[in-house]
Amino acid sequence: MWEWFTTNSVWIFIASAFLLVLVFFIGSRVENRLAKAAPEKWQRRVHRGVAITCWTIEGIALGVIVLALVAVILSREGVLAMVTIETVEAWFLEHGSIILAISVVGIGLWFALKKFLPSLVRSSVVRTRGESKEGIRKRTETLVSVFMGVGRAVIVIIVIFMILSELGINITPILAGLGVAGIAVGFGAQYLIRDLIAGTFIIMENQYRVGDVAKIADIAGLVEEVNLRKTVLRDLDGIVHHIPNGEIRVASNYTRHFARVNLDISVAYGTDLDHAISVINRVGQELTADEKWDKLIISAPQVLRVQNLGDSGIDIRILGDVKPMQQWAIMGELRLRLKKAFDAEGIEIPWPHTKVYFGNEPGDQNK
Repeated sequence: MWEWFTTNSVWIFIASAFLLVLVFFIGSRVENRLAKAAPEKWQRRVHRGVAITCWTIEGIALGVIVLALVAVILSREGVLAMVTIETVEAWFLEHGSIILAISVVGIGLWFALKKFLPSLVRSSVVRTRGESKEGIRKRTETLVSVFMGVGRAVIVIIVIFMILSELGINITPILAGLGVAGIAVGFGAQYLIRDLIAGTFIIMENQYRVGDVAKIADIAGLVEEVNLRKTVLRDLDGIVHHIPNGEIRVASNYTRHFARVNLDISVAYGTDLDHAISVINRVGQELTADEKWDKLIISAPQVLRVQNLGDSGIDIRILGDVKPMQQWAIMGELRLRLKKAFDAEGIEIPWPHTKVYFGNEPGDQNK
């Protein structure tokens, strides 16, 4: 068993390192998704169970990596080489200290990335006209999540290859193999490359961010995740949609900078329009003056124009600017108040009417 382990120690080291990186990358995502899918009373247990499982896998992977390094050392001295204090000390002075330094630098770069990247991105984000603090925060969080993922991958890959090189393992065949595999995969990964390019432009152009409400690929919902490959939306039914960025042709952001109340209200044909318009504008002003709603409204909802002469009534259009993501709540409150005000003022909200005409009776034409 040990002979087989020693013979394949390099590949065992690479496989264990890959497993460690994989768990490191996807562990938190799997934990969050399982917790969301579980009932609320089980969410804490799911978090704890997944975390313990990830820690166990990471610990086993680290142990296998250490054993693989020992096997590599023994394979250089012979399978039956004795591990003594002198040999361990000599190896540590020659290679171990450098490997330790590489690991410490990698960990230091990771913590430096976590500490300085958010503030660096926040200071580098270009503020467009009309963008609120909340919008800047969402954009910063989206950019930080993407850059952290890319930076983490780069650091881990560089550290692994530097350690392999220090162990005397020729990494040129590995790089060549990865290059050939990359070319082979590239022919079948055209859509993936297209997704990555599209995702780069989406993030850099700030088309939408995590926390926005957007309509993407004819699907409207809350943006839960944006990365270089895909966008994740959750619609009003709670359904999660994974949309490849390369499939996005038109992206409509409902919460960029500000939102708008755009509401049509109908009144009967016998209504005094001047009176109805004054009542609507008064209700809009009262809603804006309410302490519960005033901080959410930028400009009071008011009548824009008579929009349409319909089959059953006259449509009056109401517009007003509000804070992002607040338009639906404010329109609901405005409808409620308008119904109460119309009832108090005797203004009729119409419903479909049908007049039935049977024509003239034969004797009516001679009268």
